[in-house]
Amino acid sequence: MDAKTTTSTIGNVPPSEQASKWNTKNLPFRLGTDLISAASAAVLVAPIISIIDRSIMENASGRSPFLTSLRTSLTTFLTSPKTILFSKPFALIFAVYGGTYLTANTLDTYLSTTQSLPPTHVSSGPGKFFAPSTANIALGIYKDQVFARLFGPPGIARPVTLPTYILFAVRDCMTIFASFNVPGLLGPKIEQGLSESWKKSGPSGQTMAQFAAPAAVQVFSTPAHLWGLDIYNRPGVSRAERIKQVARNWGVSTAARICRIVPAFGVGGVVNVKVRRGLMGRLE
Repeated sequence: MDAKTTTSTIGNVPPSEQASKWNTKNLPFRLGTDLISAASAAVLVAPIISIIDRSIMENASGRSPFLTSLRTSLTTFLTSPKTILFSKPFALIFAVYGGTYLTANTLDTYLSTTQSLPPTHVSSGPGKFFAPSTANIALGIYKDQVFARLFGPPGIARPVTLPTYILFAVRDCMTIFASFNVPGLLGPKIEQGLSESWKKSGPSGQTMAQFAAPAAVQVFSTPAHLWGLDIYNRPGVSRAERIKQVARNWGVSTAARICRIVPAFGVGGVVNVKVRRGLMGRLE
């Protein structure tokens, strides 16, 4: 084909087809689906997470033993749910996880739009780490400094210092990577190892990875969380004393954080993904 024919052919292609094709079909509804999915997951997990987070904070500060605080809050939730549901801790937790899920969802919608992929597309690349991490760290650190002041040592609340913020950020980065990146990478490998009978009746490899990865990483992220809290609760103590305090609270705090992370990024993650996939599937 000569240059003249090529030029003529290109000239007959509509400008809209010459430009990169974007999948903008039902885009406003897809963005609405991202919001509905994130809010559904967040409102489901916020009550139990707010209760567990309060118990961890009160235990670390010495205000109340973990089980005592947990029992008190659970009793309040069962006897007077609105006390928990309309509280500042609930609102903060809803904002943290709703914002995190929404960021992850809208990133996938952005990629599916600009790369002309199906609306149900779920990414697992670097962007899926950095975007939700930014949202989770910003919202989570704000939440933690409010919780530290609400449930820290009795007396005048101190300002939260930079080392505590950094340790909280490290903790959140580890959790986000395990929650949003690892399941997408590990899920297909688990799926390949499942028997045909399991695939028909059991949870998928993606679901198994979504529960297991965020829970497992708490073994390593909890020390960062406890160290940051101890800097706030006991400023000026020696490193040896801090290590003892972290080691003393590591077991119960790790178990508690696993219990909170399973709903946060296990149950919540699965609900967010499944609600989004179901609604997006109707928009394809």
